[in-house]
Amino acid sequence: MAEKPQPVHVLYCGVCGLPAEYCEFGPDFEKCKPWLIHNAPQLYPDLVQVSNSKEVDGVSDQLQSSSITDGTGPSGSSSVPKQEPVKRLPGGKIKKKERQEVIIEKVTRNKRKSITTIKGLELFGIKLSDASKKLGKKFATGASVVKGPTEKDQIDVQGDIAYDIVEFITDTWPDVPETAIYFIEDGKKVPAA
Repeated sequence: MAEKPQPVHVLYCGVCGLPAEYCEFGPDFEKCKPWLIHNAPQLYPDLVQVSNSKEVDGVSDQLQSSSITDGTGPSGSSSVPKQEPVKRLPGGKIKKKERQEVIIEKVTRNKRKSITTIKGLELFGIKLSDASKKLGKKFATGASVVKGPTEKDQIDVQGDIAYDIVEFITDTWPDVPETAIYFIEDGKKVPAA
């Protein structure tokens, strides 16, 4: 009679959360190295040999790597501007910062009716529900917050108010500069200013 197969024991990295054998493909392998040397030396024997050869007077490679220069010269002044940490998505992809811009687009439906769509107000710290109420009162139309095709919230206002809306946005919310407002015309992004 054949033996039942036993479940496989998988060791997960304590730093990145991936299986230990996939850490080198993760978002930050350098941070995982000390953990791997201590907890999974059989998976990465090259790392263990390198760390043993770099150990000097009881100071391990982990401590030596933490004293890498931070861009300061011998005088202690920084010659390179300090960069903010890069946000990474799973798989090591770098997350792009969203540009702060308001995009206004007019969509025609049923030949004569049109809807003006406003995207990006939330990037300036504006609550979309409050903005839709103000837009509805100002232009005496229906205005609502809806999910757009990219799964982001946007404001839909009934009617063609595209050119009147720029002045209203800059007057109502002074944090939104006119240079950050764009129209979508014929599939191209055109600055409002």
